[in-house]
Amino acid sequence: MNLKLKPVDLLILVASLSVSCNKNVPDKELQTICNPVDISYRFQLEEPSRREAADPVIILFKDMYYLFASKSGGYWSSPDLISWNFIATDQIPVEDYAPTAVVIEDTVYFMAGSVKNTIFKSTGPETGKWEIARESLPLAAADPVLFLDDDGRLYFFWGCSNVNPIYCIELDYQNNFEPVGEPVILMNSIRDKYGWEVPGDYNTLYNNSPWIEGSWMNKINGRYYLQYAGPGTEFKSYSDGVYISDKPLGPYVSAEHNPFAYKPEGFACGAGHGSTFTDKYGNYWHVGTVTISVKHIFERRLALYPAFVDQDSVLYTVTKFGDYPIIVPQKKVEGFDDIFPGWMILSFKKAVTASSFIDSLPPENMTDENIRTYWSAHTGNDNEWAVLDLDDVYDVYAIQLNFAEHNTGISGRLKDIAFQYTVESSVEGNNWKLLINKSENQTDNSHDYTQLDHKISCRYLRVKNKHIPGGNFALSGFRVFGLGNGEKPSPVKDFKVERDPRNGRSVMLTWNKVDNATGYNINYGSRENKLYHNYIFYSDTTITINTLNKGQDYYFNIESFNENGITTGKTIKPAFK
Repeated sequence: MNLKLKPVDLLILVASLSVSCNKNVPDKELQTICNPVDISYRFQLEEPSRREAADPVIILFKDMYYLFASKSGGYWSSPDLISWNFIATDQIPVEDYAPTAVVIEDTVYFMAGSVKNTIFKSTGPETGKWEIARESLPLAAADPVLFLDDDGRLYFFWGCSNVNPIYCIELDYQNNFEPVGEPVILMNSIRDKYGWEVPGDYNTLYNNSPWIEGSWMNKINGRYYLQYAGPGTEFKSYSDGVYISDKPLGPYVSAEHNPFAYKPEGFACGAGHGSTFTDKYGNYWHVGTVTISVKHIFERRLALYPAFVDQDSVLYTVTKFGDYPIIVPQKKVEGFDDIFPGWMILSFKKAVTASSFIDSLPPENMTDENIRTYWSAHTGNDNEWAVLDLDDVYDVYAIQLNFAEHNTGISGRLKDIAFQYTVESSVEGNNWKLLINKSENQTDNSHDYTQLDHKISCRYLRVKNKHIPGGNFALSGFRVFGLGNGEKPSPVKDFKVERDPRNGRSVMLTWNKVDNATGYNINYGSRENKLYHNYIFYSDTTITINTLNKGQDYYFNIESFNENGITTGKTIKPAFK
């Protein structure tokens, strides 16, 4: 349940923010979301028991958004990109990977990566009813994508391999989707040049071939943006690159700003194998795949990031504070400042006590900003709880509980499963006030994000279990967002940039520790005025980034942040090719 700020609290919030981002906040309400996307992720049909959704596509059809994702037992609809309603169906291959959908006139056409490559159609996807538009295509096409050009011609893209490239062919949808001409090879990996295509969480598996897959196409201002995923869905570096052309069948040239969607660190990592779409107000969004890959390599979630095209036709995705609350705008916006409410993480590395815990899954895992680690109580009973000490009194605006579901044993999408709990707050740790009451909740949301009615000032927060779907009461993140009343951190000083002369894909950054900083944001890019890449960093003051393109200059800037806000770095330093 997402709750709205009251007008008086909105005024207080706007006045208190340390960034200038709220000049375009809607007058009547401020609505936020927080990644991972807060939907009913399904348990998979085979062991081990774990949830999964990946390879997402969002389309806008008749003023409603539709979200399709791999192996989910159906799909979702939303009027606003905030609340999502699940639509169950057995009339399309919802158990296949890599769905795609396209709107042609008054009809939605759907495919998924199956052997037959059947094309389905529906004029009422809200009903879950579909029919076959073509039984099969004469193409062995993994990760299919349908793209309708503005001249009415339909193109079919595909490719999913650590060897083969991305292909495209035209389809005549007015003639039973018959292929026109021969398939054209558009691009393939060049990992020896592009560091971000190298496999591994930190792009260091130089001897491994990346998986090049998950293509997508957008036409923007007359140019074609061919998107694709690499280097592998199990890695935190899973990202989307883009090639650009003036023609749908190419030739294509790799964009200078690549990968254009990239989130390698933080709580929820990954932005790969996604799709880019426009909302009702003309804003671009990129929806991508988040990796967990603990219980199973394909244990994954979804993330929604704002995207933009700059004055030089550079397509980029804003993943800066990409797993913090962001505003869902009700008008056209221009950049990060318009969508970031300035609510900072208050819970990082803060002390947590619990009713019980398994030795290998301790309470501190709830606040380490790592979705791959979690705390588990001994049981799933209603006497299990956790108390978070923020170490000071802060203004709290939103809370996200990420349920880890230890030992669930659940398979498939079951009816009537839900997380039921309460969250209480306290200033001194003994007089508790009910803050969130979901003791009668009937929805199945394992990354449950709540924007509060109004800010509340407290130091302690207690979550108490009432009921879980199965297994142990477990949390990978007890995440709290808001603002402190103290000073923002000092600026980062004396940072150094050293590019590896033997491997132009790597660069090492070092800087002096900022004593009152929670963490750092590294902003970098190929131009001094285009620092579109972002790398959040919570520990140490040395980092090696392996995502650079050989033969290309880069520029770096470091911000510090804490519970009170962000301090922009004043220095931009180069790493020349």
